[in-house]
Amino acid sequence: MWQPASERLQHLQTMLKTKLNVLTLRKEPLPTVIFHEPEAIELCSTTPHTKNRTHTGYKVTYLGKVTISGTHFLSGCTESAVVGLWDTKRTSVAHDDSITSSNGILEIRPFQVRLHHLDGRGETTVAMDTFQVARIAYCTADHNVSPNVFAWIYRQINDDLTFQMDCHAVECESKLEAKKLAHSMMEAFKKTFHSMHSDGRIHKSSSSDEFPEEASTPDDG
Repeated sequence: MWQPASERLQHLQTMLKTKLNVLTLRKEPLPTVIFHEPEAIELCSTTPHTKNRTHTGYKVTYLGKVTISGTHFLSGCTESAVVGLWDTKRTSVAHDDSITSSNGILEIRPFQVRLHHLDGRGETTVAMDTFQVARIAYCTADHNVSPNVFAWIYRQINDDLTFQMDCHAVECESKLEAKKLAHSMMEAFKKTFHSMHSDGRIHKSSSSDEFPEEASTPDDG
């Protein structure tokens, strides 16, 4: 049945007024999240998210670091530093039973290496050290003191823009994992170098100052 425009407009206004009255009389509080997508609503939570974040990498025991001299490094250059770190760590463990065997996760990726320091239960990251791959001068998994040790020499830039060469070392769970870390570092070197070279940030004449010519990765025999 045809209605004049004025009557249809009046009818529409009456319907809107009725609906507004119903909304005004509602006592229930509106939900906090209204416009989220369904997937986002499922992920939202009113309680803190306590699930521990897992990291991809290798479980290691951080032995520490020591400053060494020199800027050009050859095979065996980390041996004396690693021996000192190894002895110090063994002495600390002997006097403190609370020290866990694996207290870190070493994560190697292009451009960056991350060392996650874990809590006493080995579950939660309490601190993290970050190393720029371009500043790593040398790495090796070849040590007489233990075949499970992986070490790298890092160019640490100080606040006054001076630098020092620090030897960092970790003890892996096996000889194989130490070798895998060395190979992973090699791959990170290659990817970082090729990316920076293609971007024009480094040139072949200066590449030897930023990247090691080779990282020591001993064969199985």
